[in-house]
Amino acid sequence: MSSPSLSTIDLVVIGIYFVLVMYIGLRMARRTHSGEDLFLAGRRLGWIPIGFSLFASNISSTTLVGLSGAAYTWGIAVSNYEWMAAFVLVFFAIFFIPYYLNARITTVPEFLERRFDRRSRLYFSGLTLFSNIVIDTAGTLFAGAMVLRVFFPELDLFTACLGLALVAGLYTAAGGLAAVVYTDVLQAVVLLVGACMVSYLSFAQVDFSWANVVAATPPQQLSLMLPLDDPNLPWLGTLVGVPILGFYFWCTNQFIVQRVLGARSIAHARWGALFAGFLKLPVLYIMVLPGVMAGMFLPELENGDAVFPMLVTTLLPAGLVGLVMAGLLAAIMSSIDSTLNSASALLTMDFLRPEQRGWAPVKIAWVGRVFIVLFMFLAAMISPLIDNFSGLFHYLQSALAYLVSPVVVIFILGLFWRRATATGAFAALLGGHAVSALLFTLSLLEILSLHFTIIAGLLALISAVIFVVVSSVTAAPLEHQVQQYTFHAETMERQASLSWWQDYRLHSLVLVLLATALVIAHW
Repeated sequence: MSSPSLSTIDLVVIGIYFVLVMYIGLRMARRTHSGEDLFLAGRRLGWIPIGFSLFASNISSTTLVGLSGAAYTWGIAVSNYEWMAAFVLVFFAIFFIPYYLNARITTVPEFLERRFDRRSRLYFSGLTLFSNIVIDTAGTLFAGAMVLRVFFPELDLFTACLGLALVAGLYTAAGGLAAVVYTDVLQAVVLLVGACMVSYLSFAQVDFSWANVVAATPPQQLSLMLPLDDPNLPWLGTLVGVPILGFYFWCTNQFIVQRVLGARSIAHARWGALFAGFLKLPVLYIMVLPGVMAGMFLPELENGDAVFPMLVTTLLPAGLVGLVMAGLLAAIMSSIDSTLNSASALLTMDFLRPEQRGWAPVKIAWVGRVFIVLFMFLAAMISPLIDNFSGLFHYLQSALAYLVSPVVVIFILGLFWRRATATGAFAALLGGHAVSALLFTLSLLEILSLHFTIIAGLLALISAVIFVVVSSVTAAPLEHQVQQYTFHAETMERQASLSWWQDYRLHSLVLVLLATALVIAHW
């Protein structure tokens, strides 16, 4: 099978896309004068750009390529991470968003300091900073560079990584979160249009017959719930581990939550999060099922990750190939710009504490820009090393399951349990990660064979026990911490100034019903 190639028209389309992205970034730079502008877009974001940006930042190059590849290899259960996001985002919108926005925080770890103390803030901020640069940004650059090299074999890995980092880093440093969000709107639209075209043409290859797909595909590949001993994603892992990973990603990860913190109101933040949940539901049909159908008309591919590029170049005419490749580049750029901006926010606001140093807003913005550029080059230098340690990178990815459970526990118990203490939270982080390190070592030595999603659930249970026990024997939290940063039922009330059809509770119900129907249909 011949290698994918791009025509002159395709290259022109991709070039136009890059020009548009840089134009948006430079235009947003005119409105970026302070740290709040750089990191939170001046808290002016509406629900539509928030929703599109959440979706675009989530669908990275590894996701777009990886979903089709995994579906080609072992089936649609890979989309469990996608539909589960709908339930997690409903939980986030109802319970967490009002407390984040009322606290007027700039970073998610800052909320931990308000609810507990500075120890938990710095611990979590350092953990997030490491994962944003070493795992998220470097991994996305590497995956994006590998895709580019499919089309441009003469391109060396470092040049490809540096080129992607430069484009995303420069417009992010110039325009900050506003540039990230408004380029994400463009990127999400291009991404959705391209994925829909690939899905439609893939279905055309099987004569638009679902019966043909069912007849030619092993039943297990068309089921969301896989056996308990499945090495890819057992059903128990889907039910206990995937929600924990989803909560960390959507509700506590700075590079995702940052655009919610920049919302102009709680209502817009909630609508934006729920809009992203609705956008996640079609992913099964436009990004996952094409990979399954490709097994019928592209049966000889050795590497599943080659499925998406091959579908694009096999099915689409010149010009449209460029549009879809622009969508793939959009996915890459969207993830990179988000992680760079969030990493800069974490280092600037959590560790340097500019408000205590008396820095002017303009100085905060320029310091943030310097860190964005530094992180851009750091990630570009780390990315090619992943090629030499692919096994290690695989373990780093699965290591997130070992890292996030204690974090999830302290956020959830911290909000809903008024007796949760600062010492209990810090003990849960330290103790949970000590147990995580032990289990991770046992997994590396192949002594422990539990799937990492099941381990995530086990670690959450252990961390919760540590949290409850230590909190029970230490001094109760301060009164203002309980009153301002723990759940009160009145935060769930509908805003009197909004009509019934604008009620986030109605939107949440519809989203839950649709996600439930999807799961039942493909169980």
